[in-house]
Parts: sequence; structure tokens; C-alpha cells
Amino acid sequence: MSANNLTLKRLEEYEAILLKERDETRKIIKGIDEIQKQGAKNCSGDLSSYSLHQADMGTDTDQAEMRVYLLEKEIEKCKEINSALKRIYEKSYGICQICGKHIPHNRLKIVPYAKFCIECKSKEEKNSKRRI
Repeated sequence: MSANNLTLKRLEEYEAILLKERDETRKIIKGIDEIQKQGAKNCSGDLSSYSLHQADMGTDTDQAEMRVYLLEKEIEKCKEINSALKRIYEKSYGICQICGKHIPHNRLKIVPYAKFCIECKSKEEKNSKRRI
């Protein structure tokens, strides 16, 4: 498989987009991580940071769980971006990993780290919903 439908210039454009998106994702990860660390420091004995009301404690817990969820999503996105960059360097970027067809430019513009064409992604999502 090769990315022969993509010119060298287009590959360089996607590489720049992916590198920028990876930097932004890393900043988000760092921000969430810093908030988590601040929460951990505050729980180390500073009673002024504790919620006194049960509803407030529940809200604090919900927010912490949401941060963990967002952190996991951003880490996964970073992995997908790194994988896409690897495909660029290996000259297999823009090719569906299931059917081997070229991923349309319109899809790559929206999801530059896409590894499946729209049809295969739809099938994969349907199959994963059935397993749940």
C-alpha cells in the first residue's frame, strides 16, 4: 500500500496539521493533569478545600471523574495522531486499514488521523455496538 493518491505537498500539509493538533492535545493533557495534581495536593490535609455539603462532595467527585474521562480521551487522540504521523513517514497515510482503499480528502480534512474510510468506520462502529 502506498499513499500515491496524495502528493508530497499534501502529505506535508497533513503532517503539519497533525503536529499542530498533537501539540494542542498535549497542552490539554498537561492542563488536565495539572488540575488533577492540584486536587490531590488539596486533599493532602488542607481542609479548606474539602466540600462540607454532601451535594458539593458529589459535584467534586463528578468533576474529577469527568477530568479522568477527558484525560483518557485526549491521550487516546494523541496516540491516534502519532499513529497517523507514522503512516505518513511509512507512506501508508490516507489508506483504509480495513479495505485498502484511499480515504477521501474530505474525510482526512475533518479527521486527519483517520485510519478507516467512511464505509469501514461505519461497519466497525455497528459491530462494536453489537458487542456492547
